[in-house]
Amino acid sequence: MNVIEEFFEQEFFTSFLQISKPLTFVFIAVLIGLFVGMKMIEKKRVSFSTRMIIATVVGLVLGLIIQLVAGIPDKPMDIKFVEEVTTWFGLFGGGFIDLIKMLVIPIIMVSIMHVIMNMKDGANLGRLTKHTLIVTVVMVTISVLVGLGVGSLFDVGSTVTAPNIDGEATSREVSNIVGTIRGLIPSNPFKSMVEVNIISLVIVSAFFGVAAKRMSKKYMDVVKPFFDLINALQKIIMSVAMAIIKWMPFAVIPLLANTIASRGLSSILDVGIFIVALYISVAVMFVIQIGVIAFFGYNPKSYLKKSSAAMILAFTSRSSVGSLPLTIETLVNKLGVNEGTASFVAGFGTTAGMQGCAGVFPALVIIFVANVGGIPMDASFIITAIIVIVIGSFGIAGIPGAATMAASVTLSGTGLTSQFHLVSPIIAIDPIIDMGRTLLNVTGSLSNALIVDKLLGTVDMDLYNSKDGKILDKSSNEDSL
Repeated sequence: MNVIEEFFEQEFFTSFLQISKPLTFVFIAVLIGLFVGMKMIEKKRVSFSTRMIIATVVGLVLGLIIQLVAGIPDKPMDIKFVEEVTTWFGLFGGGFIDLIKMLVIPIIMVSIMHVIMNMKDGANLGRLTKHTLIVTVVMVTISVLVGLGVGSLFDVGSTVTAPNIDGEATSREVSNIVGTIRGLIPSNPFKSMVEVNIISLVIVSAFFGVAAKRMSKKYMDVVKPFFDLINALQKIIMSVAMAIIKWMPFAVIPLLANTIASRGLSSILDVGIFIVALYISVAVMFVIQIGVIAFFGYNPKSYLKKSSAAMILAFTSRSSVGSLPLTIETLVNKLGVNEGTASFVAGFGTTAGMQGCAGVFPALVIIFVANVGGIPMDASFIITAIIVIVIGSFGIAGIPGAATMAASVTLSGTGLTSQFHLVSPIIAIDPIIDMGRTLLNVTGSLSNALIVDKLLGTVDMDLYNSKDGKILDKSSNEDSL
């Protein structure tokens, strides 16, 4: 036995392969077996949401087992097999996060251009666009402030010990307002891509989108190839995103197991605080939405009653895009919103200004990461975070897992790209928080559309105040997921 132990204590196994203990083999084999089991569940057509919940439970149990086998130590990473197991688990969990980060730049640039270029022409296009942008920016800004406020109130992440952080966190260099604004102007788009300067990329994309839309009115035959290219790229990127996102149940297992195994049971309490903070933020923002539509003359009771089906679908499906057909039909046939307004605002809301995934959530994440990493949160940091989150909210695709991309955009835009790994415990419990985020996304689209249509004066208040509205098409109740 000693000979075998000495054999595996060679540097090849301890440093290169990171497999020098029998328990390391055992837990790697267990993880592979769990992957096989998850694949079998997928083949049985179990829904994505259910698989995510199963993966969360399995990851939690696996992490607890590793802790128990290790003897529930105070410093789990000092135990060799735990260190090796978490390293290998990180290949799958961390690798998934890397793939998500890979999509940030193409999704931001292509989505922004795609939204602008495909705006429908019409007599009220200018006013519709202006009101939609203003309402979206105002509401997502409020959601960001709510997230930052609740996150600061609960001090999320303050009790979490940051792993693998060398030295003390240093203060960010504060630049004057002129320098800050100047830095937002993209002088070199390719440099912006390399440096992941999200705001600059949004500005570049907006310029190209507006120019293409304007030129299409006179030279459509010339610019059509560019339209076709962007439309094709948008479809392709969405396909790539979905291809990556579908592996999230597999990534959740090692992510959550690593969180428990490497940080101890106390990490559950820390993540639990984040969950509570997020749902309180969602509730606060939902009340604000109700208050705003009431201010514009809508009866909140009618809104809640007629929108309940769309809200339930959003909560259970965890997909803003999957909920879009029912969202639009609810706006048109139940709430009396003009069809053009409903399609434009709700469709726009699946890509830009999502108050849950791209507003409240990244705001909480930035507070969490700053507290974990010991990063000072002065006025400059908070203002920068607000600007980055609001602008970055334009272009986040409304699909399961989009909030992870929003978090990546936020951390990149605030210069915290190197701290992205600190988000792992949050991503690991994504199914729990994603239901609330998606619900807020859809209620945001509903309330935004009502506000915009009231400003345009095209809402049918008789239909809104009617008992049931028009009968919905049965096909709209089908879950497109």
